[in-house]
Amino acid sequence: MPGSIGPVSVVWVVLVYLLFCSRLLGVGAAPICTNAQAGCHALSLANLFDRVIQHSARMHGISNDLHSEFYFLPSKNQIGRVSRNCHTSNIFTPNGKENAQRMAREELTEVILKLLVAWRDPLWHFQQSIAHHHDFNNFSTNKALEMSDMVHELRKGVEKVAEKMQMMGIISNSVSSLASPEALLPSDSAEWRLMKDYDLLYCFRRDSNKVQNYLKILKCRIVPEHGC
Repeated sequence: MPGSIGPVSVVWVVLVYLLFCSRLLGVGAAPICTNAQAGCHALSLANLFDRVIQHSARMHGISNDLHSEFYFLPSKNQIGRVSRNCHTSNIFTPNGKENAQRMAREELTEVILKLLVAWRDPLWHFQQSIAHHHDFNNFSTNKALEMSDMVHELRKGVEKVAEKMQMMGIISNSVSSLASPEALLPSDSAEWRLMKDYDLLYCFRRDSNKVQNYLKILKCRIVPEHGC
């Protein structure tokens, strides 16, 4: 019949649609859930960890790319010599792998979520700032926007991991109180407004590396049989 869509075309349209619908914790068009509710995909805890770790690695990679671009700008070559403390400095973060391994699982999960929430507004501001910066092209601006979006996506993913751990009895329900972003923000969370763009980027590069490492440590403590 003229104008009809053949089987191959239908399959291609479906594949494109599924690819478009997939997100950090998405598989196909159905949402991801931590339990086997109807109409959603239930992932194992190991798979959930793998997804957030891969996402955090991508996020940190983008921060590295933008950091390098800032470093080679004549007007921004002071990056790496941060003029003030990072706005997340008052969030206690374990120094080194051994100290992170000694932290309670709930506490380490809370540290990860605190860091991600603390970067929600600063990264939005950073993206808006370099969008009007003549030294950066559209590709760099898009990377900054992607980095900002990825923080939001990663926080949602870590919340899914925490929910799964609660359901399995691995951590206490106390982490459920972390669902409110405002509850996680440090008291002086607006300090980032006084920081320059290159200081913000330097600090985010540092913190995104911490998040990635803490997620790996948390995974290996809980599901060591999966790639640890």
